[in-house]
Amino acid sequence: MAKTSSLHCRVLEGKDLPAKDVSGSSDPYCVVKVDNEVVARTATVWKSLNPFWGEEYTLRLPRGFCNLTVYVLDEDTIGQDDVIGKVSLSRQQISAEPRGVDSWLSLAPVHPDEEVQGEIHLELRVPEQGHPRVLRCHLIEARDLAPRDSSGTSDPFARVSCCGHTLETAVIKKTRFPHWDEVLEFELAEGEPGEAVLSVEVWDWDIVGKNDFLGRVEFPLDTICTAPAKGWFQLLPFPSTTETLGGQLGALRLAVRLVEDRVLPPHYYQPLIQLLTEPILCPGQPPAGTALAILEEVTSGESRQDVATKLVKIFLGQGLAVPLLDYLTTRELARTTDPNTLFRSNSLASKSVEQFMKVVGLPYLHEVLKPVVNRIFEEKKYVELDPGKMDLSRGRRISFKGSLSEARVRESSLELLKGYLGDIVDAIVGSVEKCPLLMRVAFKQLRRRVEERFPSAQHEEARYFSISGFLFLRFFAPAVLTPKLFSLREQHADPRTSRTLLLLAKALQSIGNLGLQLGQGKEPWMAPLHALLLPSVTRIKAFLDGLVAVESTEAGEGPVPPALFQPSATIKEGYLHTRTAGGATLLPHFAFKKRYFWLSAEALTYSKSPEWQVRCSIPVPRMRAVERVDEGTFQHPHVMQIVAQDGAGQLHTTYIQCKSAQELWQWLWAVRQASSANKEAMLPTCHPGTFRAGRWTCCLQPVCTAPGCSRTHSTVALGEWSDPLDPAAAAQTLYGHLRRAGAWLWAAGAGGPAGNVASEPPGPGQAGGPVGGRLQAVLRDLDIAHDAFARQDGAPSPPEPPVPPPAPAT
Repeated sequence: MAKTSSLHCRVLEGKDLPAKDVSGSSDPYCVVKVDNEVVARTATVWKSLNPFWGEEYTLRLPRGFCNLTVYVLDEDTIGQDDVIGKVSLSRQQISAEPRGVDSWLSLAPVHPDEEVQGEIHLELRVPEQGHPRVLRCHLIEARDLAPRDSSGTSDPFARVSCCGHTLETAVIKKTRFPHWDEVLEFELAEGEPGEAVLSVEVWDWDIVGKNDFLGRVEFPLDTICTAPAKGWFQLLPFPSTTETLGGQLGALRLAVRLVEDRVLPPHYYQPLIQLLTEPILCPGQPPAGTALAILEEVTSGESRQDVATKLVKIFLGQGLAVPLLDYLTTRELARTTDPNTLFRSNSLASKSVEQFMKVVGLPYLHEVLKPVVNRIFEEKKYVELDPGKMDLSRGRRISFKGSLSEARVRESSLELLKGYLGDIVDAIVGSVEKCPLLMRVAFKQLRRRVEERFPSAQHEEARYFSISGFLFLRFFAPAVLTPKLFSLREQHADPRTSRTLLLLAKALQSIGNLGLQLGQGKEPWMAPLHALLLPSVTRIKAFLDGLVAVESTEAGEGPVPPALFQPSATIKEGYLHTRTAGGATLLPHFAFKKRYFWLSAEALTYSKSPEWQVRCSIPVPRMRAVERVDEGTFQHPHVMQIVAQDGAGQLHTTYIQCKSAQELWQWLWAVRQASSANKEAMLPTCHPGTFRAGRWTCCLQPVCTAPGCSRTHSTVALGEWSDPLDPAAAAQTLYGHLRRAGAWLWAAGAGGPAGNVASEPPGPGQAGGPVGGRLQAVLRDLDIAHDAFARQDGAPSPPEPPVPPPAPAT
């Protein structure tokens, strides 16, 4: 059994931010922290005081996290980035809203005395014997303190106050990981301790100016007298005294929702999974009387995407993804009377097909679109067709022949768009064999169902539109519009490139609509592109015909292995520099600096260049820690380390330098995600420095094999579409959705004798009794199992589902 906490965080947009650059604008980005650990960083939006990020993160958290903080910063090419403000939400604030927090939140100023981090190791006790009584405060060490000096370290000492007396430890120079091992004693007055407290503060000593605050922790004296305290304690800031600036720093729109679950062992969910897959394995049931139909009915719009993602992953694991999509789309077709509205709503069927394409088809999307998208980003051409938005002064940069007219700007833009769009259409049309077989079979089955539902000749376009509506309107066009959200780029586009992408996305939408709405929109300035769009529609129809020209048996759909990654698929690649310090490393130690790296689910591989045949690697299963290195450890900034274990059990550290802070975090997240399956083998601590000149640069320990002084950060993981399949976790999510719909299920299952609960589960190929009652029984069994595990853990059981109201009198 596993306890999980997931924080769904969407960093949407900012407004009215202050200008930090001399140009009167800012280049804002956001950093997301959980308990002072950086877990995500958005892309930078250039030259905007009202930025839109639209980035979504699923954070898998330790259950004891305290707060979420989102900082807004202005990126500067030279010097340190400027801090604009922050939004902080405590765990209590987030969990108090069942549907989560979704609102504009004013940015608060960032004050150094409130920005603390790290922990302190203490032992506090009052001996029962002796007169007078003495409080012994053993200050052992601290770790991960905030760097307050320009060297990236601090000179920490501890100050302890109790009953009007104050004592201090020695100052430990140039470290964020001080070892004091000092005992400070306080003589306690006669009588009860009352409301007296023991205060432990950590400060950075400065020879000039005042000392810098690093954090504090307090203990009620009566608690220490009753029970000694020993362990690591999180350092906290001083109570906030900063006055709000009344929105002068702008606002940030966040959507945050906390989901806490207890995932039971997988066999507990088998009855629920069996009920969900029953209409696929036993297709003779009435369509409206299945567990899938009930789940579809009780799923609200806001949770539909989450339910669709979990369903797709469960059925992929069972080898039944294509039949699932066939079942859901057939139900929606039965409800559709006008083929022009087919799959236009965000129904469970539409969302499931959309999530299926993202999970199965993302490598295909990258292969088709990435070359053209990269070229658009690199060329940064000015493209505009709308006269109302045309900037003729900017258009002059296209040519040095003098002032440009509106017609010449339009002509130049049209040629660029035709070139980009032609390359995209060529790539799509030529990608039939590259499309995953599962997607092709799913689209073939979808076309067959549409032809059965709308067989007349006047609806012939529906068989094309049913596929192009998904493939273009929900896959290709959104990826072109926002490449970062589909991992096509690591940065958002600048305003000029973003406009080019928007116009191309509009053109792809017109192609996806098969040109049926050309000339009917509110954008007549798009008309010059129609001459290219109409021939493209003909080519796309031929492409769709070829896409579904596949035998269903060729796909051979079977259970998908736990890792959705293709073993050889590249997750991330690019040039980096390797740095080594002290001892051997798993990478061969010869003279080199710049190397090209590829990260896959199997290994982090590098060579001299992308074409170089001799390659070396760090196997992902051998990785034991993936962490940042303290600034100042090397002459070069932005360094990360990978600690790996060789075949003999020895640990080796490889240091890798990135070009920028953003690239550093991108590689950290990617490698941590790839090594997430190593969770049980990961190290609890490591050194954020290097062993040099006979001691560790971080904690000053003189022994090379000394245990790590800093906690590793594998407790927070970023969830993605391509996460490994976990049927138990997915089924637990669906159980939660069904449980919250208790009243509806009660009504669905109350019609038959004994609640319609079947006495025996159905055999293979055989459907059971009425599903409403059987589903209630399965949920009751899961309730009982959760209660039992909660009692074992001493945790409160989840609240009962809502009690259905009594039926009205007739």
